[in-house]
Amino acid sequence: MNATSDVFYDTASREFAPGFETLFYAHHDRITRVIARVIKDPGRAEEIAVEVFWKFWRTPKAHGPAAAAWLYRAAVRMSLNELRRHLRSTRNEAQSATAEHPPSPEQILASAEEQRQVRTVLAHLRSRDAELLLLRSSGLSYDELAAALELNSASIGTLLSRAQQAFRKEYVKRFGEHTK
Repeated sequence: MNATSDVFYDTASREFAPGFETLFYAHHDRITRVIARVIKDPGRAEEIAVEVFWKFWRTPKAHGPAAAAWLYRAAVRMSLNELRRHLRSTRNEAQSATAEHPPSPEQILASAEEQRQVRTVLAHLRSRDAELLLLRSSGLSYDELAAALELNSASIGTLLSRAQQAFRKEYVKRFGEHTK
């Protein structure tokens, strides 16, 4: 494989090319952390991170100079899908649960409730807004956000502000004013 090649898997030798291995080791931990921040399940975050790299490997058009941005965007989208799947599952379980088994006070902690509310709001936001907020809270700079989401870097501040406003509006709509 030459240095300019975008191919990460050599079908002749059936081995991953050094470029893929380098990309994997350079981004795996951070991608796993981004996912874990969204879904709050480190074990499942590892599984989703592997799925992200598997999807990357199977998507040749993602191989190129913007490969890292593609990985982060895919990680956020897959974690949001997991969050939505979990919310649907939880909602279905709650609907089928009987009143005979109320949750214990130990199960209902204030911080867990707040996290649930935030996840609910994120799941109901537009994908781009949720992606912006999650990636920014993961420590990405405006330039990194622009690259990951394929947006103009000059508009990131405005888009991020609008995403924050949408989050606040959805939070108040669903849970009322936050008092502390």
